[in-house]
Amino acid sequence: MRLIFQQEQLPVFQNRMYDNEAEARACPKGDIRLVEDQQTGLIYNAAFRAELMNYDDRYQNEQGASPVFRRHLETVSRILDRSMGRDSLVEVGCGKGFFLEMLLAKGFDVTGFDPTYEGQNPRVLRRYFAAGVDIEARGLVLRHVLEHIQDPFTFLLQLQQANRGKGRIYIEVPCFDWIGEHRAWFDVFYEHVNYFRLADFSRMFGRVVESGRLFGGQYLYVVADLETLRKPTIDLRDPVSLPGDFTRSLTDVGLADCHRAAIWGGASKGVIFALLKARAGHPVGTVIDINPAKQGRYLPATGLLVRSPEDALPELPKGSVIYVMNSNYLEEIKKMSNDAYTYVGIDHE
Repeated sequence: MRLIFQQEQLPVFQNRMYDNEAEARACPKGDIRLVEDQQTGLIYNAAFRAELMNYDDRYQNEQGASPVFRRHLETVSRILDRSMGRDSLVEVGCGKGFFLEMLLAKGFDVTGFDPTYEGQNPRVLRRYFAAGVDIEARGLVLRHVLEHIQDPFTFLLQLQQANRGKGRIYIEVPCFDWIGEHRAWFDVFYEHVNYFRLADFSRMFGRVVESGRLFGGQYLYVVADLETLRKPTIDLRDPVSLPGDFTRSLTDVGLADCHRAAIWGGASKGVIFALLKARAGHPVGTVIDINPAKQGRYLPATGLLVRSPEDALPELPKGSVIYVMNSNYLEEIKKMSNDAYTYVGIDHE
């Protein structure tokens, strides 16, 4: 293993919300030791402990409230349509079912698998997709699941076996190259045990049907033939690296007086940004999010209260800095806040 990046005591779940500040500050924490495996070339957190991961109904990661994210999902549906068709699809790890419902409304024949599903749609089975489910899919859909799996190759092998070695698979994960290019230290989470580059999937599959970047480059995707799955081997000509100044913005005070600044986005990026900024001596006291399930609850580690735009903005002086956690939402946020503030996209490089 070759060490790439390390960070101590990050929340185990950056998307779990808490009912009070004390509970949020006392949340479980773990360390990050990102390494490159010198046999497979894959990137993972060597300090990850799977036994700490217990997803429950306090976990909140739904992004469908944003029109920008819904447009992203529309793009994904078109990729599935042209690369797999609309018949006999399975979404593995469908979560709360937002994307599955979108596909069903478009006429896709899709079944979902997720043991944590809370809805009532009979097309979603509250279990894992594994050998013995008696469903042979034309295509498997794996959106933002693989980065959470400790042994991604074995997991893909199990999916291949469960689908009788046939079909195609759509995989969407965060893009490690984008994290490096944008010095996005706030995009390294404990929940994400794996970090991927497009080259990883070219080494993992003998036939990649199509691939590319999505969502402003933050995500990468591949469509591949499951039967061509193979264990990757490292390409020594293409080593993993991060810029030497990867965390340079962490200690920058920037434009913001911390008492006249807000974070817009109480999800993963916002949690890590708020925590590491506070540790660096530049805390931000206001967090805004449009997701009603997050509002009135507290972020892990910092214990910051998440507020709605309607509640928080009247108390924020005009011209104050709003740290935008994801620049994909910048125009949407400006419109919702009447373009009355100074907006800093933290992922602009």
